[in-house]
Amino acid sequence: MGLLVYNTVSERKVPLPPLVVPREASGAGLSKRMALPRIPMTQFLLQKGYLKPEQLEEATKVAQQTSQSDIGKVLVSLNMVGEREVLMGKAQEMGIGFVDLDRITVDSSAINVVNEKLVKNHNAVPVKKDGMTLYVAMTNPNNIVALDDIKIASGCRVVPVLAVPGAIEDAIKKYYGGSAAADAAAANSPVPAPTAVVPAAGFGDAMRTAIAQAGVARAREDALDSAGDEDEKMADQAPIIRLANALIQQAISDRASDIHVEPQPRMVRVRYRIDGVLMEAMTVPRNLMAALISRFKIMADMNIAERRIPQDGRIEIKTLGKEYDLRVSSVPTPYGEKIVMRILDKNSGMVGLGRLGFTEENQLKIEELTSQPNGMFLATGPTGSGKTTTLNSILSGLNTVGTNILTAEDPVEYQMVGVAQVQMNKKAGLTFATALRAFLRQDPDIIMVGEIRDLETAEIAIEASLTGHLVLSTLHTNDAPSAVLRLGDMGVEPFLIAATLIGVLAQRLGRRVDPDHREPYEVPAADLRRFGMDVPDPEKLITLYRGVPHENNRMTGYRGRTGFHELMTLNTEIAELIVRRAQLTDIKAAAKANGMRELREDGLVKVLNGVTDPGEVMRVVFTAGF
Repeated sequence: MGLLVYNTVSERKVPLPPLVVPREASGAGLSKRMALPRIPMTQFLLQKGYLKPEQLEEATKVAQQTSQSDIGKVLVSLNMVGEREVLMGKAQEMGIGFVDLDRITVDSSAINVVNEKLVKNHNAVPVKKDGMTLYVAMTNPNNIVALDDIKIASGCRVVPVLAVPGAIEDAIKKYYGGSAAADAAAANSPVPAPTAVVPAAGFGDAMRTAIAQAGVARAREDALDSAGDEDEKMADQAPIIRLANALIQQAISDRASDIHVEPQPRMVRVRYRIDGVLMEAMTVPRNLMAALISRFKIMADMNIAERRIPQDGRIEIKTLGKEYDLRVSSVPTPYGEKIVMRILDKNSGMVGLGRLGFTEENQLKIEELTSQPNGMFLATGPTGSGKTTTLNSILSGLNTVGTNILTAEDPVEYQMVGVAQVQMNKKAGLTFATALRAFLRQDPDIIMVGEIRDLETAEIAIEASLTGHLVLSTLHTNDAPSAVLRLGDMGVEPFLIAATLIGVLAQRLGRRVDPDHREPYEVPAADLRRFGMDVPDPEKLITLYRGVPHENNRMTGYRGRTGFHELMTLNTEIAELIVRRAQLTDIKAAAKANGMRELREDGLVKVLNGVTDPGEVMRVVFTAGF
């Protein structure tokens, strides 16, 4: 979860720093280069309706009579305004952010760079680390000594934000309470108390109960058994089982695609990748680490005694009325084994092209290309860009009683009724190439290959397309025209590429602005030039949309993802360029002349339609050279 900072002009929570900062002074964003507009605290309270003019007049008289210079304290003492609202106003007056520590989970990366002694001495708690910038919640943001001490200790640029004093004290106890003193006290107890656990917002009572029970069980095990194999015993006990299950169920409920269980020096950090972005979900006591990781390895049928080498496994579960596959990977780190679990909804791959964010033009072109009886259609992009989902959605639309479809996948992510899906098994000698050879003897109409990785697979795929089959596959390239060069680098003859390739789709996934919680804002047209927009009048204001942080979108302003697409269809000119081994720039120019819209241009369409915002397009599409 991003750092929740109030821009007190609009009084809404926004991530800090945002990806794009609107130019208007009253915008809801903050960045390292832009401070909040300054207005007096009392003016803010009046504008927001927290304070009435007659109340301010009365408080001013009381302040004069009592010689109190801080009108905010007088307002709080008279119960006219709450402490939180006064501090929000003071933050606005100082031109800095206000953070509500009761509503966020502090980044463990921020906690780890400042020691407990320094935090308690200055009553300041780090809340977010963004690169080499550290955001620190303080009661006195003008405390230069504290800022310098934290800067030296962390090696970061320190940005102060204001917070309620009581909330800062609670945060210090919560995030630094399980230190050496607490551990020493626990060691003298017959049943040591579990280290503090910090669930993120959204974790229910069931999760907290599972954590607490696991901590107590761990403590009892430590007190009663010192034989050395207690971690394995603990992995089979009900509290740890409930905790492991709760972590998975919560991730699925939060629409996470991946679960990261990461041992740290003082605790175990759990992060979920939601809508393509990793978010810290909670921390687990370090004394539960070995048992929890062993439990996940048992569930994945992995060797729990082997902790020195990476391992892979698989968990099949049914929860919330659906079946899920979890692909589990473990790697050794200095602090213990890190576990990453990829969550696959067995039915989510057949959603149909209409739900993947394609423009109507691109969707019609893809449907036309893949309705052909032969040829090769490729989807390209980095890992996690949705290539497999796109190809499975295409196959779902082509899957009829009269069509024989075979797929070679590693792994089989989505199960489709009526489609012969073959799981690769390198140990048994079943590779993409051997599967493809077998497919050609299975009377196929359509063949899907999970990925073209080498010349042998590419040649068989091309042979299949030349002999009257439609072949779908994926490549790892940055854009659509680069697929031609990638096949050439593998050793495929250019004339074969030109003869078989019918289309290449490059894609990325970006977060959608939450359609139920969004607001309009305006930017000069000149700001959209980088996306390929023709700007006759640079000063013209363009209305865009940005998400409003809300509980339903985990306070990010985003919910779900959409695709950014670049579709290259081949014509005679492009085929001739391929045969001549033309430069990539020439092929790209010909593809654009043939109607190809670049990734950034497709992103611009979705920005102008209010589907996403410029920051998301920049985050997932733009690379060096743009």
